[in-house]
Amino acid sequence: MSNLQRLSINSETIKQWSLEELVAGCVDAGVPGIAPWREPVATYGLAKAARLIHNAGLTVTSLCRGGFYTAREPAERKQALDDNRRAIDEAAELNSPVLVLVSGGLDDRDLKGARGRVADALAELAPYAGERRVTLAIEPLHPMFCSDRCVVSTLKQAFDLAEPFPKEQVGVVVDTYHCWWEPDLDDQIARLGAAGRIALFQVADWITPLPEGVLLGRGQLGDGHVPLRDIRHQVDASGYQGPVEVEIFNADLRKRNGAEVLAEVIRRYRDHLV
Repeated sequence: MSNLQRLSINSETIKQWSLEELVAGCVDAGVPGIAPWREPVATYGLAKAARLIHNAGLTVTSLCRGGFYTAREPAERKQALDDNRRAIDEAAELNSPVLVLVSGGLDDRDLKGARGRVADALAELAPYAGERRVTLAIEPLHPMFCSDRCVVSTLKQAFDLAEPFPKEQVGVVVDTYHCWWEPDLDDQIARLGAAGRIALFQVADWITPLPEGVLLGRGQLGDGHVPLRDIRHQVDASGYQGPVEVEIFNADLRKRNGAEVLAEVIRRYRDHLV
C-alpha cells in the first residue's frame, strides 16, 4: 500500500503549475486527490476542468473558496452572496463535497456585527448548498488575519456558527496552520468530530520567524512548530476519515520546480503525518 490514499494536494501548494499540470503530476505520483482554487478552474474552463479531473480518476476534496460576507453595504453583500452561489454551483459541477469559506475581515471596528453578518450569510446560503450536496466549510484563520481576512478565529467560533444548520450543509475546516495554537484544541476537535462537523482537514506548518509576506509564510511539513501527526491522530480519533489536504502558501516553494515540490510534499507527508 502506498499510504497516500488520503492525500490531497491543494493547488496553492504548487501554484506555478496549471490545473492540467497539477492533475498530470498527481496521477504520475499516485496522489488520489486534488483541491483546486476557483481561479485556475476558471482559466481552464469549468466543464472542461470537471472532465479533466474525472477522466484522470482523481477526487476533488474541496474547492477554494467562498465567503467574504462581512461588508456592510447592501450592494456589496448582494455581490458576495451571488458570487458564493456561483462558487457552490462550481463545486457541484466539479463533484467537490466541500466549498471552503473564509469569512471576511473588517471594514470598521464592529467585530461583533461582522460576525453576525457571517451568520446571516450562512442562513441564506446553507439551504442552497444543501440542495446541491455541497457542504459549506467554515475555516477559522489565525487571529492575526482577523482584521483583513477572517473574523472567525477559533474552532469554537466556527462550530457555533455551523451548529444551527444540518451538518450536511455547514461544517468546519480543521487547518493545522491556523488552529495549532488553540489552548483547548483537543476538546474542540473532539466536539467537532462527535457532531460530525469536520468537513475537511488541511495541513501546513508554522515557521518562525514569520516571513515578511505573512500570507505566503506557511511552512513545508516538518519545518516548523506544529505537531502534525498528533493533530492528525486527534482528528482521526474524533471520527473523521476524510482526506488530508496539503495547503501551503509559500513564496519559496512557488519558485521551485513543481515536480520537485510535489515529491518533497509526499516525503514530508509520510514522515510527519502517516
